[in-house]
Amino acid sequence: MAKKRPQTKAKPQPIDGEIPVVGAREPCPCGSGRRYKACHGRAAAHAATELVQRPFEGLPGECDWVALRELVPAATAGLTLREGLPEGVPSVTLATVLPMAWPALRRDDGSVLIGLQNDTASGDISRDLADTLLRALEAEPGTPVQGRRAPADGPRLQDLLDPEGAFEPVVHSGFEFWVPDAENATPEVAASLERANAAAIPTVKLAGVDAAYWCETPEKNHLRWVMPHPEEQLLDALARLHAAGRSSLGEGTRLVGSFRAHGLTVPVWDLPSGTSAEDVEKPAAEFAERLAAALAVREPLTPDERRARGGLTNRQVTLS
Repeated sequence: MAKKRPQTKAKPQPIDGEIPVVGAREPCPCGSGRRYKACHGRAAAHAATELVQRPFEGLPGECDWVALRELVPAATAGLTLREGLPEGVPSVTLATVLPMAWPALRRDDGSVLIGLQNDTASGDISRDLADTLLRALEAEPGTPVQGRRAPADGPRLQDLLDPEGAFEPVVHSGFEFWVPDAENATPEVAASLERANAAAIPTVKLAGVDAAYWCETPEKNHLRWVMPHPEEQLLDALARLHAAGRSSLGEGTRLVGSFRAHGLTVPVWDLPSGTSAEDVEKPAAEFAERLAAALAVREPLTPDERRARGGLTNRQVTLS
């Protein structure tokens, strides 16, 4: 028979806000006698691992946030803070990737760059990025900001960014935005830029529709279009168009499936290798009109449409 655990009188426990974070297997500082992970660390661990399905929901340009996080190699976008820029910080810019995969960088002139495509320590990318942003605003000019696990009760991007601020990504052909004067960069920086540029897939943001990105690969080109509609409704609409032979973007193009990324769906089209971003602007705008009409239909899917939907569902790939 197992021995009974001796009954011990627990010490008075301070309020949660006074409990410091210690090692998971260490005694909880509250004096309960239990390990931290089984006591006051339980809520923190849960907050650190719970996945937020749509971390960018509520931000201006949610679809573009998803695209820059998952699809676009080199891009930047200016950020507008809810409380305005602190003294000594001339600008805050979101970037897909920063040198050395830094989470953030405070430049010599005080401006701040935030990297979007970094690994995050919790299940809430928005909270992790907000923590990085706050630390970057206070960092010494000329220094990078290292990653860490954000406090479970810390603010999210939705708390820090102006909800009325514009979010206008600029797609770059390379990573010259890393340094103010790329032409006069040191040999080490020039070599790093050359390696990064060589790995970047040529990408262009379409001008006529929201959050659609053309990219060029060695075998064929693609259009990847992040859409805000609920997944089930969008798949039904795509299936209606696919079954009717109206889901392509012109001769030689084909809707081949979709990605799931951060709670949104990203339909993907194969394009002939000679099809440029400019070539697909008009077909994409026309498709947007067909899609809007299909989204408004509420009748059940026909047998042909159900088969088309099944094919599209089987060709979904989850990115996050």
